[in-house]
Amino acid sequence: MKIEIIPCLSDNYSYIICDEQTNTISIVDPATFSDCEKVVSKYRKLDYILNTHHHVDHVGGNVELKRKYNSKIMAYEGDKNRIPGIDILLRDNEIKKIGNLEFKIILIPGHTSGHIAFYFYNEDIIFTGDTLFSLGCGRVFEGTHKQMLKSLNKIKNLPFNTKAYFGHEYTKNNLNFCLKYDPNNTALKNKSFDINSKLERTLPTTPTSIGEELKTNIFLRCNDKVLKKTLNLEDSQDHEVFTKLRDLKDAF
Repeated sequence: MKIEIIPCLSDNYSYIICDEQTNTISIVDPATFSDCEKVVSKYRKLDYILNTHHHVDHVGGNVELKRKYNSKIMAYEGDKNRIPGIDILLRDNEIKKIGNLEFKIILIPGHTSGHIAFYFYNEDIIFTGDTLFSLGCGRVFEGTHKQMLKSLNKIKNLPFNTKAYFGHEYTKNNLNFCLKYDPNNTALKNKSFDINSKLERTLPTTPTSIGEELKTNIFLRCNDKVLKKTLNLEDSQDHEVFTKLRDLKDAF
C-alpha cells in the first residue's frame, strides 16, 4: 500500500492510495479537481473516490475526477443526498475492498452526522477526515459533543501503532492550544520539536499515530485527573470535560 499526500486549498489534505499489487488507484477526500488532478494524472487512472463526509472541501473534486476517469464514488449511505454521484453506498462496520486492500467503515458522527473513517486494519492505517487531527479534533457542527467524544473513543481504542491520516494542517494551532491547558506534558513538549521542525521545512505533519495522540492530544485525555483539575472540573463527567475543551478551542 502506497500513500501519497496531496496538499489542497490553504490547509486541506487529500490522499492517493495505490494498491501496488493490483495497480488499483483511489483518492480520499479530493478537495479540488485542479490540486488533485496534478497528482492523479501521473497514474493515468483513478478507480475509486472515497469521501469521509459531505463538506465541499472534501468532495469538491468528485464530479470532475469521476467524469474524467470514470471513477466510482464511495461514501456513507446517509449522505446519498448530500454527496453528488455516489456509486457505492457504505454502511457502518461494513468491510470493503479496493484492489486487494481491505478496509472497515467506522461511523464517527459529530463533525457531521454522516462522517465516516476508513480503517485499513491489515496495514494499521486509518483516514479520519475532520474527526481526529494531530493534537486536536473537528468542530461539532451536526452532532452533539457526546457523539463526538464517542467517535473519538472509537478511534483511540485502535492499536497504538495505527497511523492516522487527517484532513487539515491545523497542527500548529492545536499544539499551542494543548500547551496552554496541558503545559507540563513532557510527551507534548517533545512532540512540539518534531512538529516545528516539519513545519519549518514546509513538510506535512500527517500522519500521526494513535499512540502519540493518546499521550499528547488533549481531546483524547478527558478522563485525566490533572487536566480536570486544571479546568476546575474535578467532579465532572468525561463528556463535560470534552465540551469545555471544545468550547475553549472554538474561541482559541
